[in-house]
Amino acid sequence: MFKYHCRNFVKISMNKWYKQIFQMDFGPIEWRPKFATKQGENALCAPTPFLAIKEEEMMKNMNKMMELMKQWPNVDLRPHFKAHKSVDIAKQQIKLGAVGICCQTLTEAESAVYGGSIEDVFISNEVIGVGKVKRVVQLALKSKISICVDNEENIKDLSQLAKESNANLDLVIEVNVGQDRCGIKPGADVVPLAKLVESLPNVHFKGIQAYHGWNQHVRSAAERKERTNTVAGLAQKTVECLQSANIKCPYITGGGTGTFPYEAGTGLFTEIQPGSYVFMDADYNRNLNEKETFYSGFVQSLFIYTTVQSITGDERAVVDSGMKAASLDSGPPLVAGKEDSVIYHSGGDEHGILRPNDGFKVGQVIQLIPGHCDPTVNLHDVYYLIDGNEKVKAILPVNARDAGV
Repeated sequence: MFKYHCRNFVKISMNKWYKQIFQMDFGPIEWRPKFATKQGENALCAPTPFLAIKEEEMMKNMNKMMELMKQWPNVDLRPHFKAHKSVDIAKQQIKLGAVGICCQTLTEAESAVYGGSIEDVFISNEVIGVGKVKRVVQLALKSKISICVDNEENIKDLSQLAKESNANLDLVIEVNVGQDRCGIKPGADVVPLAKLVESLPNVHFKGIQAYHGWNQHVRSAAERKERTNTVAGLAQKTVECLQSANIKCPYITGGGTGTFPYEAGTGLFTEIQPGSYVFMDADYNRNLNEKETFYSGFVQSLFIYTTVQSITGDERAVVDSGMKAASLDSGPPLVAGKEDSVIYHSGGDEHGILRPNDGFKVGQVIQLIPGHCDPTVNLHDVYYLIDGNEKVKAILPVNARDAGV
């Protein structure tokens, strides 16, 4: 009896505790403002760390790309959404002449279609699993959707679920051109997959993707070009195998910010998909051009604003931007204006350590150039779009901020 009452007392007490904790009405959470500053205010008044886009520089990059594309009138530009994850920026790219966008994840594609009504989206990656494929099919009821494939079962899932929803999908076979990530072996192995696609309802064989990510960051322009020629050779081999099987391949897509002129100049690729050119970052800025200088034609437009919160003489300065504000996967960020004299060291989640202290003062707001723009963007909720006087012109959400599926 005693044990029963004890158990019953504990059960009642736990129920009360759960109700108190999980059913309590906390009311609106007002302690954290949605945005740290407002349109028209000086960005330097906003609490750091935050991500800022210098509008003039970003527009220079967009316009520069469209000017470059005039050299290759038969090649389309499909910028990669994963670089900025912003519907507003994607719409501006399309307005200037891009045919649509690339997305690397399903959630990016959903953000672009449902959040931005983007009409032409290429998911440049394989999406596996019935639950996810159903979501791809739903996108195809609203926009023109193409997607990478390299597996028979995935192709069958896409066809079956598209048929059930009366949707249509363009399938792009990904070819492994050296990165050893996704994709199938170049050449004859592509033919059976293409034939399978052509035999199934509600899916259409659009062409192939021949993308090599590591080539984007090879420093020497001559070596990047040579490696891209190798990629093009493998893509050409694949196209010839398809043609021998009486399968047309009118679409060959690939290339990124580091190599796109070479893909576009082959006469083989019909589309390029650079993304980082809009912002640039410390890693891409290390690439050399044909004159073996660091100028790429694109300028830095994305910056992390951070505040100096501690100094130790001339030895070091500590800023409030650590790994929660800046991605370190491609190396540390650089201090804008002091790229050669100050080195950023990781100080953990919330701190960056600058060595030496090159005249920094506590409370001073400085700008960091991200080491890698894509994952750095994914750490932030919004951009502050600023003008030449550092006034906030707009606050742009990072719409597709997510680990992605």
